Amino acid sequence: MKQHIADLISTALTSLIENGTLPADTQPSIMVENTRDKSHGDFASNIALTLAKAARSNPRELSQKICAALPASDNVEKTEIAGPGFINFFVSDASTGNLIKTILQANNRYGRNNDGAGKKVQIEFVSANPTGPLHIGHGRGAAVGDCLSRLMEATGWDVTREFYYNDAGQQINNLALSVQARCKGLTPEDPSWPENGYRGDYITDLANSFMRGDTVESADQSFTGTQDADDLEGIRHFAVAYLRHEQDLDLKAFGVDFDVYFLESSLYNEGKVEATVQTLINNGFTYEDGGALWLRTTDFGDDKDRVMRKTDGGYTYFVPDVAYHMNKWQRGFDKVINEQGADHHSTITRVRAGLQALNAGIPKGWPDYVLHQMATVMRGGEEVKISKRAGSYLTLRDLIEEVGRDATRFFLAARKSDSHLNFDIDLARSESADNPVYYIQYAHARVCSIFRKLAENKQQWDEATGLQVLERLELESEKRLTIKLGRYPEVVKRAADVREPHLIATYLYELASDFHTYYNSEKTLVDDTDLRNARLTLAVAIRHVLANGLDLLGVTAPDQM
Repeated sequence: MKQHIADLISTALTSLIENGTLPADTQPSIMVENTRDKSHGDFASNIALTLAKAARSNPRELSQKICAALPASDNVEKTEIAGPGFINFFVSDASTGNLIKTILQANNRYGRNNDGAGKKVQIEFVSANPTGPLHIGHGRGAAVGDCLSRLMEATGWDVTREFYYNDAGQQINNLALSVQARCKGLTPEDPSWPENGYRGDYITDLANSFMRGDTVESADQSFTGTQDADDLEGIRHFAVAYLRHEQDLDLKAFGVDFDVYFLESSLYNEGKVEATVQTLINNGFTYEDGGALWLRTTDFGDDKDRVMRKTDGGYTYFVPDVAYHMNKWQRGFDKVINEQGADHHSTITRVRAGLQALNAGIPKGWPDYVLHQMATVMRGGEEVKISKRAGSYLTLRDLIEEVGRDATRFFLAARKSDSHLNFDIDLARSESADNPVYYIQYAHARVCSIFRKLAENKQQWDEATGLQVLERLELESEKRLTIKLGRYPEVVKRAADVREPHLIATYLYELASDFHTYYNSEKTLVDDTDLRNARLTLAVAIRHVLANGLDLLGVTAPDQM
């Protein structure tokens, strides 16, 4: 409805430009907002206040001219001018029927748009080092990244989901040394245990699997244990494959799939890191100092230059990131979005600087980033940190097994990603209105229960009839529900535009709250046939929108609970 009203205003402004009321070069930014006080209408716009200066007019006088130029609409009953020049819009009863008909016809397509026009977007998320099971932080990244991918698909983008494996570097060396130590019978309590080694029980499981000669498979590779505790290189390959497979299982339990798994090691094996460094040298953006190779990142807004190649000949961690993003650019994506933990914030400027220094035509500010803060898991009012399996942190699979996939996904995606999250296990398991995912799913199940009761009563609902008698929805609560349903497409659009999936969760909770209040105060299966059909038709529309929104969060919409 907001877009419809904005379109009406746009048409009126075009008329005012044509008759000279507004300058020919007027480029208005039309804002339509929900009103807080329904006595002031359902929607309001401040367009007259923003254009009064250009029109050399009093805002109220301009409001009158805009209202006079508004084209007729079955969806708008009347307009009123308020205060210094706000225009208030009152929606008509006919708008209820038009909207609900649109929802029923669109079904699971309702709320979607084609803003992306089929353009290609790559979304990289999770991208955990294959050194252990996924933890709650990875889970938050998975939830936000997957929901963002669903939102971009819902708004017309061709989405590629990508997982970047950091399977090279010192952390992998520490992993291999840890597994080798276990293969040789050492424990983390042994004085000769690797200083930065990993200590979880999964290291023991991994070592036992290697020494049995098991074959492990991940998304794009397999490796068989050589049963030789001195074969450090074999242990390294086996450990990475083993833990990639474990992470695949974590993600499968979480309902997250990827289109591409990209290995950091491939950048070295194919010479892309060296080629990137050489290009930066050739372009004149590097220098040597103290035996190290530096990149002039200050030329691109960084607070200081950064080391690329250390004195020992190894590259710092942002260098392969630059090579990786050059590869992304070469693959021709129209947009690239990286969903990462907030601890990656410091690398953004360096990666972007490196990409600019390549002189490859990459736009400034590319790629886009969505950063999430860490999550704290609470039980009984106390933080839960330890998992026997991982040793030092609670794993994502631990959490899913305890509270279920739906609750885990919802809780991790339902708060603004750049805000710290407290994940309350007790709340996530509760069956009460205090648990937001239960509250929303219960609203969907309640609608389904109405139709089961309808069958038990041997009553009938006919969609065509229901659409013809929607004028019987005369209650303020029914009007409020309809307006809320009409807001769903704009919420989807905004959530995608600003990369904030939590807006969907917030909307669904508000819709569920309005529905529960209505359900508890008004009977749906009344004896009056027309009123019953109208209320059932509204209920179906509510069910569609709840299901559509939950799907964007990767959460199920149960028929009964």
